[in-house]
Amino acid sequence: MKQSQSFLAITLIGFGLYFLIQQYDIPILSQFGNWPSILVILGVAFLFSAYGNNQHDNILPGIILFGLGVHFHLLQHQVNWIDHWGMYTLIIGIAFILRAQKKRQGTIIGITFIVISFLALSAFAMPSWLGWLDVVFNMIEQFWPILLIIIGFFMLFKK
Repeated sequence: MKQSQSFLAITLIGFGLYFLIQQYDIPILSQFGNWPSILVILGVAFLFSAYGNNQHDNILPGIILFGLGVHFHLLQHQVNWIDHWGMYTLIIGIAFILRAQKKRQGTIIGITFIVISFLALSAFAMPSWLGWLDVVFNMIEQFWPILLIIIGFFMLFKK
């Protein structure tokens, strides 16, 4: 009971602050009165539950929600922030790595996501002799939904 109660308490505090910022339109804080803040609030609640109550399964959704919220905030407020699918896999990879510190599983998955992210994000600054890698990533971007479906079925039916 205590564990779910603290999750609910943090969520209520976060939503209270969110609606307070929206209602009073405080100039300095007005940039936090939009939908990415909801992701950050839920992420913080999950992380508080994960680390404060030793519910380590909540690390993964906490980091993903928090990371996506921060990413979308930065997309809205920072001109030079990277808007690329590699940021999503980077957030997921970081979430798996942080969860693996407590659960001792998922390290390889996290490292794989992070490597994919760095390869995808570094495609912007590649030298010309690695142009073939850009062609590969363009093909992956075109067919990635099919690739995800195939990998999902493989993992589902793998013995």
